[in-house]
Amino acid sequence: PDEGPLRRELYPKHMAFFEAGKVHRERLMLAANRVGKTEGIGGYETSLHLTGEYPHWWVGYRFTKPISAWAAGAFNETTRDIVQNKLLGRISWDGGKKTVNGTGLIPGAAIGDISWKQGVNDLADTVQVRHVSGGWSNIGLKSYQQGRKSFEGTEKDLIWLDEEVPEDVYSECAVRLMTTQGLMIMTFSPIGGMTSIVRSFLDKGRVPAA
Repeated sequence: PDEGPLRRELYPKHMAFFEAGKVHRERLMLAANRVGKTEGIGGYETSLHLTGEYPHWWVGYRFTKPISAWAAGAFNETTRDIVQNKLLGRISWDGGKKTVNGTGLIPGAAIGDISWKQGVNDLADTVQVRHVSGGWSNIGLKSYQQGRKSFEGTEKDLIWLDEEVPEDVYSECAVRLMTTQGLMIMTFSPIGGMTSIVRSFLDKGRVPAA
């Protein structure tokens, strides 16, 4: 909000991350737990790009048409319980049909058809999201557990990776964004230490000093 105890000026690192999207195709929010990485950074920005409903103060990159996106976590269950829940809300039933209650970051009125993954209870596979320009964005929910090959194939405009990603999956995601010149967002705490991915961002000086 503009004012109050949660006003934007109190979150300069979040705002800097958003603004960097106008310049950098790949961004990493490397931060401690419970500081708003998943909901306040990855989930929030992803929801804006899917819907095109940018707030008046938005300082980052803007898509002007529906997009194709992925969001992924480490395991099927964590993708469902964290990423999916933040974006879509809880599982619900409508006339015997499984759906979501729309209490997540994506407005319920913007959520269209949902297909569900086979073999994983209550994990969405792909979700349609209405874009303000007309038409539908789509987002696929994935996990690193599925392996690199599950990230092959299609071009993407946006990929959000929540929790540190294996290097082979990271490289495959980068390929999916080459043709579109799309955006990659990563949000995680460096619990694995100075890995090659963490080092690549630190060595390039992309993380502002504390």
